[in-house]
Amino acid sequence: MPTTARPTVPLGTTGMAITRVGFGAWAIGGGGWTFAWGDQDDEASVAAIRHAVERGVNWVDTAAVYGLGHSEEVVARALTGLAEADRPYVFTKCGLVWDETDRHRPPRRVGAPSSIRAEVEGSLRRLGVERIDLYQMHWPAEDGTPLEAYWGTLCDLRAEGKVAAIGLSNHDAAQLERAEAVGHVDTLQPPLSLIERRAAAETIPWCAAHSTGVIVYSPMQSGLLTGSFDEARGAALPDDDWRSRSPDFTGEGLRANLALARALEPIARRHHTTPAAVAVAWTLAVPGVTGAIVGARSPEQVDGWVDADGLLLDATDVAALTEAVASTRAGRGPVVPLEAAAEAQP
Repeated sequence: MPTTARPTVPLGTTGMAITRVGFGAWAIGGGGWTFAWGDQDDEASVAAIRHAVERGVNWVDTAAVYGLGHSEEVVARALTGLAEADRPYVFTKCGLVWDETDRHRPPRRVGAPSSIRAEVEGSLRRLGVERIDLYQMHWPAEDGTPLEAYWGTLCDLRAEGKVAAIGLSNHDAAQLERAEAVGHVDTLQPPLSLIERRAAAETIPWCAAHSTGVIVYSPMQSGLLTGSFDEARGAALPDDDWRSRSPDFTGEGLRANLALARALEPIARRHHTTPAAVAVAWTLAVPGVTGAIVGARSPEQVDGWVDADGLLLDATDVAALTEAVASTRAGRGPVVPLEAAAEAQP
């Protein structure tokens, strides 16, 4: 188990205790594929991961599909040479299969047991590990494989020791219920931010009722809530950055989201921190959330959010954020969880 001076919390019933913020490795996969963030500097990515570990972050979340294998390779580089006590947990995902002959073709959502078994071997090889700490099904399968079949395969991998724990990502409460009937769902990874709030309505409460750990992704909504994004930057996004095609980053959607982002600034000033840290702290205050996955491509970006785990949002903060969500009408999902945020801090 990695040691850290940062506060940790149990990740469901997995036996792992994780810091409330983890390093997200989507963007560091680099360019040249459908959901890329553009080209990245691998050396800066390695430095960012190592800096996060030095700051006490004890888990990294990646996926085979990020950079079509490249993110896992970068993670492996960053962790090479670390003492066992300093080595963070490594979480990765399966179920998205890409076309080796066409990197820009959208990956297929595949749940076939033979495919998942091939994928886990590929991830073990790229990560350079004998066992994956948490293995997650990235999306519901669309190849005709029943949920019970692909979840059963992950359960088998857990029983065989290929992976220590298993989870689902981007699955709804009904799908979680079906999976639980096959074998315990150790974790769920849903999107959650001040802009994308829908998971707080049903899936996260389901997890709380079933002792399922929750690690949320995109708490800063892919950069919109960092305090450094504006309309000019949105207009300048290159074609090979997936955000240039997202309604959250263009037109009226972008303007509403930026209006909501501005509400983070006075709260950040009052707490002597960054808008990014406030955005992450909001997700950590939602009842049922275990931890938040936060991306970074440089050590400086890590420093902008790593202390969110100690930021307590008080009633004034919660009221301001609730009002901002209502007045801007930005995003999707209920406003209600904001009202409980101040009481939900561990």
